[in-house]
Amino acid sequence: MDSLTSRRQFLGKLSGGVLAVAAAGQTAGRLPAAAPDAKILGESGVKTAERPKKAWQPVSDRKIRVGIVGYGVCRFGAAFGFQDHPNVTVVAVSDLIPERCSELAKACRCEKTYPALEEMVKDDTIEAIFVATDAPSHAQHCIDALKHGKHVACAVPATFGSIEDAHRLYEAVKSSGLKYMLFETSAFHADCHAMRQIYRSGGFGKLVYSEGEYYHYCPEPIPSFRDWRVGLPPQWYPTHSNAYYVCVTGGSFTEVSCMGMPSRIPHLRPENNRYKNAFGTEIAFLRTSEGGMARMAVSWDTPGHEGEMGRVRGQRGSMIGMNYVGEEKNLPDLECPPLPPTVAPGGHGGSHGHLMNEFITAILENRTPLINIAWALNMTVAGIVSHQSALKDGMLMKIPQFTWES
Repeated sequence: MDSLTSRRQFLGKLSGGVLAVAAAGQTAGRLPAAAPDAKILGESGVKTAERPKKAWQPVSDRKIRVGIVGYGVCRFGAAFGFQDHPNVTVVAVSDLIPERCSELAKACRCEKTYPALEEMVKDDTIEAIFVATDAPSHAQHCIDALKHGKHVACAVPATFGSIEDAHRLYEAVKSSGLKYMLFETSAFHADCHAMRQIYRSGGFGKLVYSEGEYYHYCPEPIPSFRDWRVGLPPQWYPTHSNAYYVCVTGGSFTEVSCMGMPSRIPHLRPENNRYKNAFGTEIAFLRTSEGGMARMAVSWDTPGHEGEMGRVRGQRGSMIGMNYVGEEKNLPDLECPPLPPTVAPGGHGGSHGHLMNEFITAILENRTPLINIAWALNMTVAGIVSHQSALKDGMLMKIPQFTWES
């Protein structure tokens, strides 16, 4: 049985399930029409930022023909603003649930729809696809799009709990010669972007220590396709925190010792989720490719301040928030790049519009996007190995490495 058939059969059995309830509520107008609230996206998810002050200058008058797949509970298919970019035409959208597909088409001001990605990738008029489907499908959906000659942008994580899928995705990108970009939101938080600029200019030197944290309190599971979010091992969703090293330096993590703590929350008990996962919080202690150290935390079961945040400490300087203290006196421009007047910064700290604009601009300029396949996998796979370490009571484990020549 092929994956499309099995997914359709699954959807046919959902009339009494969480996903069907969520879809019906959305269709009936019982969920917010514009965007999900903080209960779904977390406080960081709904937070935006001011528009950059610099004026945007187009690099081309060409329009990239984009297809978008996925309009689940987070509604990411329309959230990143492809439909508002002057260099984009959204030519087709897709979602397995007809009501959601129709809503995505309306949100993206697009008339053409496909019932599944497997059909949309065959459309030769589409140049690039944004994959906003369920996380367990990300790697395969990106591979399918690449094999059909499409550039790919993908919601996080790059792969879901599978190092084998990570290698498959890496080879698909490498052999295709096409652009791949992970839409990791922390990369365009104001502080992370500023850290990257300072690092590149030498203002930190080598990073001795970095910290990243992703706290999203989930006392009740978030509705999701096949309940993939229910009981999710925290370090299988690691990129929001790991970005505070990888998206600052472009480096990687080489080995990890990770600790997990059993949760008091019912859906995070092993008997109540498909992953047999008991951990609501996992804290990873990692060696970096520079020889420094990092602590990366992901937690679902701790109330209190929430969000995606990080700090860095280097040989020549340190930074918390937007506060740099160090030896460098002539700092580079730290403001995020300008955006087209029609594109809003969007959610997750104002990162949505910047991620989309970077992907489109990279295609137009025929260059490697910022969060390329190596960065994407070095963030994601480090989390997969971290969870393996937590299952072995913190055993020190080597992490596979991915590289990319720009």
